Amino acid sequence: MGADPVEAGAWQRSGDLVFRQYYLGCLSQASYLIGDRTTGRAVVVDPQRDVALYLADAEAEGLRIERVLETHVHADFLSGHLELATATRSPISYGDAAQVEFPMEPLADGQILSLGSVSLEVLHTPGHTPESICLVVRDQPGAAPWGVLTGDTLFIGDVGRPDLLGGAGWSAEELGRALYRSTRRRLLTLPDGTRVFPAHGAGSACGKNLSTETSSTIGEQRRTNYALAPMDENAFVAAVTEGQSVAPMYFAHASQRNRESRPVLDETSRVPALPLPQVDELVRGGAVLLDTRDPQDFAAAHLPGSVNVGLGGRFAEMAGQVVPADADLVLVGDPGTAVEARNRLARIGFDRVRGELDGGVSAAPPERLRSAGRVTATELAALPDGTQVVDVRGPGEVAGSGLVPGAVPIPLPTLVSRLGELDPAASTVVYCAGGYRSSIAASTLRAHGFTTVDDLLGGFGAWADGTRPVTAPATT
Repeated sequence: MGADPVEAGAWQRSGDLVFRQYYLGCLSQASYLIGDRTTGRAVVVDPQRDVALYLADAEAEGLRIERVLETHVHADFLSGHLELATATRSPISYGDAAQVEFPMEPLADGQILSLGSVSLEVLHTPGHTPESICLVVRDQPGAAPWGVLTGDTLFIGDVGRPDLLGGAGWSAEELGRALYRSTRRRLLTLPDGTRVFPAHGAGSACGKNLSTETSSTIGEQRRTNYALAPMDENAFVAAVTEGQSVAPMYFAHASQRNRESRPVLDETSRVPALPLPQVDELVRGGAVLLDTRDPQDFAAAHLPGSVNVGLGGRFAEMAGQVVPADADLVLVGDPGTAVEARNRLARIGFDRVRGELDGGVSAAPPERLRSAGRVTATELAALPDGTQVVDVRGPGEVAGSGLVPGAVPIPLPTLVSRLGELDPAASTVVYCAGGYRSSIAASTLRAHGFTTVDDLLGGFGAWADGTRPVTAPATT
């Protein structure tokens, strides 16, 4: 297990421009620091919640952050606009269609933000959300565009889905038609050599076909991006709305929190260490025990009722799929990991971490601990016919590879809302692709009163080795 550090790209320099991309792999999220090295003026675009990295890099480059820019109101992470604005005493700006509850300076379509020789031109590009904007970067006055920050309007290999939250009364079809016009009339009019820098990459639920690449050019996207291929508006709307993944249940919470005036995160503060009796009291009051250890360690020994989301994976996103956003949380983890876990939860707006169990599971009497069942593919094949088997992979994964015969497909983001479709008294086996999500799902079912729940070691990959049957998913 270990941290999922931000990958800071190399500084790019052109004329007076200094430019850096930051890529947060655990949320597939990109943010940007853009400055003018002659004037020392800079902006940050779509910052993550913990903002110390931007402050440190700006200081090292002799830059002064003077504005925080948001390409739209995000739903998949809690932005650091308030944290960065507080630290730098800078204004926050969105496109002028944005509706937020804190002071912000709206940006008009075509408005130029000058940093000196370097400038950013605001393009209103509604579609993913009504207030979405893109930012065209020029490294010298009157120069051709050096690059464009496309937010969630244009990804590498895809466009932003129009069926998420924050539509302010717009339907997915209306936003899809707006997105068609934004891509064709705004972005595809830029020169082919214009560099493209999106807000997300592969793994994000904000699109369905995102590339692992984190930058491209307008010309390359014109040639290779399915959503930019020649087609009429109706065909475009059908193409970009079909086959989207299930949105995690925390998206509504993050979207609302991004509009609010809320407390800022102190990313360096300690997490209180709580003795077991105090933890028990919090749990009796409704707090969730969130065990952040690896699945194998959790399976060996854990406190009953705890939910296992390993810190080594897409931790915050996965926690947000099964843990209520309004729940108090108590962390149970390996030594020295509580601050990282707290900060990563804060990145999606889960700010109610009350503390960590002092001493971890070793602080609990052995008689309080439980083990979790994990079965091999061979053992699963030998289980009685009445065994309840649940597949928590996404619809696209299931469609591409099939199911264990008799399995019920319930994507992890919908598991909590669909518990009524399952029998809590039945012997249950849960599987995913490789074993990470199945431990999350199995522990969630146990926390909701399911009596006997195992997860499949190695996931569907262990089952589908060519020696056991696979069935096609039902078509609707």
